[in-house]
Amino acid sequence: MRHGKKINHLGRTAPHRKAMLSNMACSLIEHKRINTTVAKAKALRVYVEPILTKAKEDTTHNRRTVFSYLQSKEAVTELFRTVAPKIAERNGGYTRIIKTGFRAGDSADMALIELVDFNDIYNPNAEEKKTTRRSRRSTAAPKAAATVEATEAKVEETPAAETATEEKTEE
Repeated sequence: MRHGKKINHLGRTAPHRKAMLSNMACSLIEHKRINTTVAKAKALRVYVEPILTKAKEDTTHNRRTVFSYLQSKEAVTELFRTVAPKIAERNGGYTRIIKTGFRAGDSADMALIELVDFNDIYNPNAEEKKTTRRSRRSTAAPKAAATVEATEAKVEETPAAETATEEKTEE
């Protein structure tokens, strides 16, 4: 019976499972999303969320604690520099698991696990990119100059036309 056994062993020994989860956590932090099986994604979520919570406060002790889990200086640096500031106001739920179907070889249930704050499509709270407005002066200047020239030409034609009609009436 499995009473009280909450950890999914994933068919691996404890050191193999620890190394695999550490490597997957490093990949998730570096790439912001990874494809894996649903079981591994759920195990990774349980593994990586406390690490992300630790990273919200940048202290030497927290860096060393996180490094003991990740074993990668690049991942720790990426976590504390780019990931932690984005998740600072979030109280939990840093990852999202999206089921993607079945693997072709063995029909394993596959999933995409990603950091929630780094997805532009699903993140409704992200600020919309502001479009730059082009100055009307730059686009309107050639048109305005052409309009001014046309009105000046009309103004010049009008007195000449009037003088021509006046001359005809005098004769």
